[in-house]
Amino acid sequence: MRSIKILCFGFIYLFFNGLYAQDLLDAPLPENIRTAILRPVATNQYTPIIKLGERIKLSFDDLNADNKDYFYKITHCDFNWQPTNISLTEYLDGYSEDRIRNFEISFNTLQDYTHYEVTIPNNNMVILISGNYVITVMDEDENPVFEKRFIVYEPRVTVGVTVQKSRDVTYIQEKQNVQFIIDHPNLNINNPKLEIKTMILQNDDWNTAITNLSPQYYRGTQMLYKYGKESSFWGNNEFLYFDSKEIRIGTANIHRSERGSEIYNTYLYVDKERRYKPYTYYPGINGNFVIRTLDGEDASVEADYSTVHFYLDTDGELDPNKKVYVSGAFNSWKHNYINEMTYNSDSGLYELDMEMKQGFYNYRYSVIDANGLINNHEIDGSFYQTNNLYRVIVYYHQFGSRYTRVIGMGLTNSERFQN
Repeated sequence: MRSIKILCFGFIYLFFNGLYAQDLLDAPLPENIRTAILRPVATNQYTPIIKLGERIKLSFDDLNADNKDYFYKITHCDFNWQPTNISLTEYLDGYSEDRIRNFEISFNTLQDYTHYEVTIPNNNMVILISGNYVITVMDEDENPVFEKRFIVYEPRVTVGVTVQKSRDVTYIQEKQNVQFIIDHPNLNINNPKLEIKTMILQNDDWNTAITNLSPQYYRGTQMLYKYGKESSFWGNNEFLYFDSKEIRIGTANIHRSERGSEIYNTYLYVDKERRYKPYTYYPGINGNFVIRTLDGEDASVEADYSTVHFYLDTDGELDPNKKVYVSGAFNSWKHNYINEMTYNSDSGLYELDMEMKQGFYNYRYSVIDANGLINNHEIDGSFYQTNNLYRVIVYYHQFGSRYTRVIGMGLTNSERFQN
């Protein structure tokens, strides 16, 4: 086992700049890596955003089911997710990298795998400052395997967020407008337009984030953001879902389950496009997923994998320049060959097979055109009534500072309409 090294700042900075050139944040996971999850340790928290001092856990499965040495390191980033030019000791207390020591072989599953997990902060690594962070998992030869992003914030300001119908009458039935107020009674901000940046997330999907809105009005220690179309999102539709907690039989939205030559096959019912249908409410978890099984007590190592078969009926093939994807938090909202659907001219359906761990999954159908524009409502429609989760992140780059802090977060749900 290689020794743990404390690396100097110069090497760290050069190494990570070279690493980010590979753009691992948007790359698909390697074939042997599945179910990579980065979440707060707190119960029922799905988003990798924590308060400074709170704990966050990274976990993933290696389908090779052997005992590899995986290592991880953490990088502090700026608002645009590029490494900041500060020394390692300014944002971390402890090692620059560490081995993932907690791993276990799956138990009583057809698909063998090794489950790895690490919790931060720990005895070897403590985060000292707020900001954007990226955690990189590496193999024993220091080759990066995958990356995931997370945010650490310090509650220096209060953020009040509201959601209402779009102000634009053209989209009043389809869009939702987000407005918010930042109150900073105990923080002196000299130039808010230059020092403050914001990011609005819908269901924690980085692809549709709205950034860089400047405050429109000031009221004492409050900054008011009362934008119209600039802070409006498509309402989209409620997420679809399935629950494979019982892998041997069909459950919620699963047509049937069959034992294959190696693992089970989970066949979902055919989904029909919903853009011309009336809005129908049913509860979900805002695009997230929960690993669970009825066949064991510890889902992390006793939940099995199955090949999940998705079917989408669009009444014929779409524009051939457009691609259709199954997306959700289960794949970090990425769009790549792993979750791209293929049109089957014989069945007249878009189809996709993905190997997924047992659990409850929200998902939706996304369309990307030849210009790379993402459309989450072309298949399922968009409605102002849709239940969406909105999060406002407040960044502060004080004049003269060498890094960007995250000084507050606000959260609301579109169920709480203001009009």
